[in-house]
Amino acid sequence: MKRKVVALLMVLSLVIGAGGMYGYMHWSNKDQSLGNAGSVSDMKSTKAPVNQEQEFAKLQKTFELISSRYYQKVDSEKLLEGAIDGMVKTLKDPYSVYMDEDTASQFTQSLDSSFEGIGTEVSMVDGKVTVIAPFKDSPAERSGVKPNDQIITVDGKSLEGLDLYEAVLKIRGKKGSTVTLGIKRTGVNDTLKIDVKRDTIPIETVYSNVQKVNGKKIGVLNITSFSENTGNDFKERLSQLESKEIQGLVIDVRGNPGGYLNAVDSMLKEIIPAGKPFVQIENRQGGKERYASQLKEKKDYPIVGLVDGGSASASEIMAAALKEAGGYPLVGEKTFGKGTVQQTIDLGDGSNVKLTLAKWLTPDGNWIHKKGIKPNYAVKQPAYFYTSPLTIDKPLVYDMNSEQVKNAQKMLQGLGFDPGRTDGYFDEKTQMAVTAFQKANKLSPSGKVDQKTAGKLESKIITEIRNKKNDVQLQTALEMAAEK
Repeated sequence: MKRKVVALLMVLSLVIGAGGMYGYMHWSNKDQSLGNAGSVSDMKSTKAPVNQEQEFAKLQKTFELISSRYYQKVDSEKLLEGAIDGMVKTLKDPYSVYMDEDTASQFTQSLDSSFEGIGTEVSMVDGKVTVIAPFKDSPAERSGVKPNDQIITVDGKSLEGLDLYEAVLKIRGKKGSTVTLGIKRTGVNDTLKIDVKRDTIPIETVYSNVQKVNGKKIGVLNITSFSENTGNDFKERLSQLESKEIQGLVIDVRGNPGGYLNAVDSMLKEIIPAGKPFVQIENRQGGKERYASQLKEKKDYPIVGLVDGGSASASEIMAAALKEAGGYPLVGEKTFGKGTVQQTIDLGDGSNVKLTLAKWLTPDGNWIHKKGIKPNYAVKQPAYFYTSPLTIDKPLVYDMNSEQVKNAQKMLQGLGFDPGRTDGYFDEKTQMAVTAFQKANKLSPSGKVDQKTAGKLESKIITEIRNKKNDVQLQTALEMAAEK
């Protein structure tokens, strides 16, 4: 119990500091006092600065009052846990969370168990478990999970009321098992049901290859996340590409949800020339720590960055540095928009707090939080790249009008079976396109999209999406890297 009280006092001092920073970023000075105001007249008065000793005494008095006089017996440990959790939640920061000893232990074990799961980074946004990005080639990505999807249910059970880590533990599981996610997606009225077969999530985070474009050798570095070893792997892969005498480089951080600051720091020192800082970390007082490279001159080949809506946090630091400090162009779509820095702090008894301690700014001093970074060259993928999985409770047939029909039409169009329209109305031309697709794939030519037809459509679309020749964003970046 004493350890838990010490932990509580530690969190109190941390939260008082973090709360000030959060207030500076989002609220006016007047609004900061609302938590202490008991009435309208109180709000109008000038309040003295908070006396921490008095506040702690008030907290202790409330604890003792509930422990000794509440009409039912209470668990003192739960009271303390609730106090800590409540303080962190008042920050209204989806990236700041408290984990009690049991949750922290389970979560650590889950992370250590061969990285088995669905492979996606999630956060709590407006009380909903929200996908930042599925990892590249992960079960989640292959099943059609997309950035900004809200996970509402897991195996039919609501996540309402659970904190982020409780929800994550329900989503994770053993390799080979299947989890059904109930997903709300912007622009789709119905809740999507997506089955994801859990697998081992690869530890490797940097992939490289060389592409021939217009007679030039262009290196491609695909970074899936920024883990402990990513910086060293990046240096090694870059050195290997340069030994092959590449004449251009594409750095692809699409779908990369971020990771360690020190990883992206070591990578940027390899490619960004000295001059501007490549990132600035700003604390609650407004003081800035600037990170800069000592590289004397630019690489002797062009560099192009690739980004999309799943590029978040450390990926955005990379993107902003390329664009503003390196003068290198970005291709793709606007990034996610996470401009804060967190640190996990052990409270000494097995529990911990992950707390937002700073915000980061781009080389030019911009704060991209909730705004994202716009690429120099906005390029969208073909429409079928953005389709949602088909959920077939009953076959899609002539004269129906639904989101499912719209998705099927986009898939058919992407596969070369022109449905004539992609607005969700199942007309005669759509029926003809379905029949043609069924004949081409040795299915019964019914003209209806049943489960077998839907499954074949999805597998064919996934094959097309994985074909690098259909990746318009990558092909654009490669062409640009080969221009100079």
